[in-house]
Amino acid sequence: MPEEQATQGRRATEAQGPSMDMNQQLIGGDSFVQRTKNPEFLKTRNEIVEKIKARRAEEFSKKVPVDIKVTMPDGNVLEKCKDGTPFQAWKTSPYDVAVAISQGLADSSVVARVTYEKYVDDYDPVQDGSAGADIMELEEGQEEEEESSSDKSMLWDMTRPLVGPVEKLEFLKFANDPEAKTVFWHSSSHIMGEALERLFGNKLTVGPPLANGFFYDSYMGKDNLREDDYKAVEQEVGKIAKQKQKFERVVITKDEALELFADNPFKVQILTTKVPDGSRTTIYRCGDLIDLCRGPHISHTGKVKAFAATQISATNWLGDTDNDSLQRIYGISFPDKKQLKVWKENMEKAKERDHRRIMAKQELVFFHELSPGSAFWLPHGNRIYQKLIEFIRKQYWDRGYDEVTTPNMFNLDLWHKSGHAMHYKENMFCFDVEGQEFAMKPMNCPGHCLMFDSRIRSYRDLPLRLADFGVLHRNELSGALTGLTRVRRFAQDDAHLFCREDQITQEVKAALEFMKFVYDIFGMTYKLELSTRPKKALGDKELWDKAEASLALAMDDFAGKGNWRVNPGDGAFYGPKIDIKVMDAMDRVHQCATIQLDFQLPIRFDLKYTTDSKEEGKQFARPVMVHRAMLGSVERMFAVLCEHWGGKWPLWCSPRQLMIVPVHNRFNDYCETVRAKFHQAGFYVDVDTSKNTFQKKVRNAQLAQYNYQLVVGETEQTNESVNVRNRDNKVEGEIKVDELVAKLKTALEEYK
Repeated sequence: MPEEQATQGRRATEAQGPSMDMNQQLIGGDSFVQRTKNPEFLKTRNEIVEKIKARRAEEFSKKVPVDIKVTMPDGNVLEKCKDGTPFQAWKTSPYDVAVAISQGLADSSVVARVTYEKYVDDYDPVQDGSAGADIMELEEGQEEEEESSSDKSMLWDMTRPLVGPVEKLEFLKFANDPEAKTVFWHSSSHIMGEALERLFGNKLTVGPPLANGFFYDSYMGKDNLREDDYKAVEQEVGKIAKQKQKFERVVITKDEALELFADNPFKVQILTTKVPDGSRTTIYRCGDLIDLCRGPHISHTGKVKAFAATQISATNWLGDTDNDSLQRIYGISFPDKKQLKVWKENMEKAKERDHRRIMAKQELVFFHELSPGSAFWLPHGNRIYQKLIEFIRKQYWDRGYDEVTTPNMFNLDLWHKSGHAMHYKENMFCFDVEGQEFAMKPMNCPGHCLMFDSRIRSYRDLPLRLADFGVLHRNELSGALTGLTRVRRFAQDDAHLFCREDQITQEVKAALEFMKFVYDIFGMTYKLELSTRPKKALGDKELWDKAEASLALAMDDFAGKGNWRVNPGDGAFYGPKIDIKVMDAMDRVHQCATIQLDFQLPIRFDLKYTTDSKEEGKQFARPVMVHRAMLGSVERMFAVLCEHWGGKWPLWCSPRQLMIVPVHNRFNDYCETVRAKFHQAGFYVDVDTSKNTFQKKVRNAQLAQYNYQLVVGETEQTNESVNVRNRDNKVEGEIKVDELVAKLKTALEEYK
């Protein structure tokens, strides 16, 4: 397989291309003077593209179509189009293949994922503008994503001709594939960029897709976008969508690109610093928009049925405040209008359920400028925090884990030995201790390696499951700190499993079953992804392949083949991992739990255990290490659950479980007797003896999210009972106190 294949349809990294030249910091100048509708450069640019297309068409005419076979994921081999003509390189596109199966499949697929057996002889990725870095992956705002050498698949436009026999062809849909969403939103950012150029004449810079939507940055000189521009942008996007403009991929030389974008200093800077002289790159055109882009894209703009501009903000070119000021506009889009309606409803819910709002209203947590990024857990917030830890701790007991405690600070030599210093030091709090460099621990794994190595271990000791709720510190930038979702001080339900190679599958499967139990209790669904070897991986590829195969086997055993997906190149530097993407009540995706296989740390720490062999050279063996977390950061999970439940904590982890409400103050003594019984039984219970009316007391308890209000009057006092109503004001009726204690204890045990 050609090496160039791995770079097509994949995000590039900063290291793959030249760095941007920052010597000339203000480059926008008078390229934008005032808002101009349908500026002249649109016409000029299109004229240049037509000339370029003519040159490429001449080159394309010399290509020799050859018959090819296409293998589908189920192993079925296809060879002919719907009309019976054979599939051919340079002619047949994934769309044609989909049509041969069904028109519905062709119309509903956003993009194809292609794995080639080989390229045809007259295909050259360099001449096709596909080799090397994606020049639009700039430094600012882009999370680094490494390529996986073990994954040779690539994303491919549905309408782009295939260039060789296909080992595997997959059709990706918006509804169920993250990469399809990424392509759809990337194409939508181009449509929004076209609207900005048509309406105002903006000088476009970069417009990437995000996890949920997209944005486009553009230069407007001293002008700026305003909220009253939303409507005009949305209307223009609607017009563009109705025109069903085709997305055209065009290969261009560097010189052609410089001529094409001569009026845009930002594109010129990208080209001069990131595209080598004499090389080629690609542009995409839809309607009047022509933009530097690796692609792929949707087939035409009509695929976007619903669009909304969501936010406007100011930013700077490449994220540097010394550079030109840019205008950023965010958007969201869907292939169905109903999906936009649901999205808007969820956004309203998200505002109401923002954990920062709820934790202030319910007096759970606060932050202070004297310790940024470190939460102050108030009594009621700490109740929830401790319940989450107790919940996991109970499972540790049931599932054979041993809880340990390790130091908070270590000599930096530990982190050099583990490899973290090379990859992670900038995110660590480092300081001098008697002339030596120490650091606060940002993770527990190296400490657990020292613990494993503290005495001789036998094969009979394995698996050894070490769990640690130790406090961790990470030096996050102050501007990145966000409530409890991004903090500097936190704890994880962190555990490390040391096992034999023959125990890997059973241990990983058991961890997956642990995860399922947790998220079933939370009422959250999940999807599994296998994140494979990144470019900066430690260790031999052979070990990585072995680790990835072990994880895949466990995932097949747990979820079944085809019920998980590969996330190429996104593994940790020390091993592949299973990422668990959980969905909350608003269909938002969260990355919380993770299971990571690690052959590297045991090597770096020279960990060994004695085997049952007496053969020379086989008396010792290397353990395999599995990193796993169910909640991940307890702080972040607190925030996720707060928003998932909307502050309506279920009884088992609620900080306000019971409020006793007397109908008259002469029953206050009985209320205290009832309170003492429930308190003794382990419930969080309060009594409202204020001068408020009975109705006001009940309402206050419901607004404070007490799970139950226990109403007490003459009858209840006589019968040693309470009258129960829940926080949704449903009256459940009279019940004996002892009977209710037993009933609610059962609910706690069942995590209800």
